Amino acid sequence: MGHDHASASTSNRSRLSIVIGLVAAVLVVEIVGAWFTGSLALLADAGHMFSDLAGLIIALTATVVAARPATDRQTFGYQRAEVFGALLNGLILLVVAGFVVVGAISRLTSGDPAEVLAAPMLIVALVGLLANIVGILLLRPAAAGSINMRGAYLEVLGDALGSVAVIVAAVVILLTGFAQADAIASLVIAAMIIPRAFGLLRDVVRVFSESAPADTDVRAIREHLEGTAGVVAVHDVHVWAITSGSHVFSAHIVVEPELLAAGKSGELLRELSGCLSEHFDVEHSTFQLEPADHAADAEHEHHSHR
Repeated sequence: MGHDHASASTSNRSRLSIVIGLVAAVLVVEIVGAWFTGSLALLADAGHMFSDLAGLIIALTATVVAARPATDRQTFGYQRAEVFGALLNGLILLVVAGFVVVGAISRLTSGDPAEVLAAPMLIVALVGLLANIVGILLLRPAAAGSINMRGAYLEVLGDALGSVAVIVAAVVILLTGFAQADAIASLVIAAMIIPRAFGLLRDVVRVFSESAPADTDVRAIREHLEGTAGVVAVHDVHVWAITSGSHVFSAHIVVEPELLAAGKSGELLRELSGCLSEHFDVEHSTFQLEPADHAADAEHEHHSHR
């Protein structure tokens, strides 16, 4: 398991490094293109690209920090650095969206649309789209296993959609001369940024509040454990995530006294942890075994005190 995480982390860093290079190159092209063509949509997409570049650098830094081993102080290691990275990504996206909306509304209400050079605008947008497609193909395999990589993947995916919006605006201007299509495309880009930012922040809040992971059915886990031979009941169940893909589980397991007397507690613990790892993708599990008669006495004592 440790080897798998190490190799995945190394692979993620390599993918991120390549995508960072691509995004940085396209960012320069879009800034120059926005200045040359007068396109607000290109400038908006460049702003989005800039936020993505910052987010990708944060993501790369987070994967390096998250790979550091656990210590007596950081007992789970630094895996949650990925969540902090995702938090910063989400906040950057919201700020960029705000700037884009203000700029677009200002241009739409000015009454005198700025001149936009649609042909070079189209060329720059096509270059951006090609680079984004390469980035998407690189990041997609890692997006499912890490909230941080998912954030990076969604940013590049949003950039690709932004490039499509710029391409459509450029084509409209070329065919009809409707220059305000540029500002409208800017609003479309902002509309794509905001839901992704809130979705990312929602996932961050879920991890920080130690809620059960969205894809985890706590009732199904409890029923699965209670179906194990020798287990009488399962209570005080807690499931949370250190970061995406790293789930933690703890519970009190009431077992038949005969099982403990026979010295089979170690065998039961291995079976329970194996069950969680295999069926529910829980990486860390902690069980407190209680003999059924002890659990009954404790419950009786609890009620008598009340």
